[in-house]
Amino acid sequence: MKIVMKPIEMISWSKIDGSITPLRFRLKEENKEDPQASTTVVKVNNIVLKKEEKLAGKRTVIYRCQSMMDDREKVYELKYELETCRWFLYKV
Repeated sequence: MKIVMKPIEMISWSKIDGSITPLRFRLKEENKEDPQASTTVVKVNNIVLKKEEKLAGKRTVIYRCQSMMDDREKVYELKYELETCRWFLYKV
């Protein structure tokens, strides 16, 4: 997998115990020639792995997920920063 680290908009589910489950996210494709950037919505079909890490002093939760993209099953990783409450498409 390749590290891309792109910020994303996320819809997630939070339980009473504080655990967070990602449901779907929106990714804006940046194109320098086209000022109107296209967006892609991806539904998280399956969460394969969830782990907590501390990177550069920031506590993060990494989710390895699977989804259907372009008629193919793709594996990718999402990162949630606990301190800043930001989501990223971490690896593709």
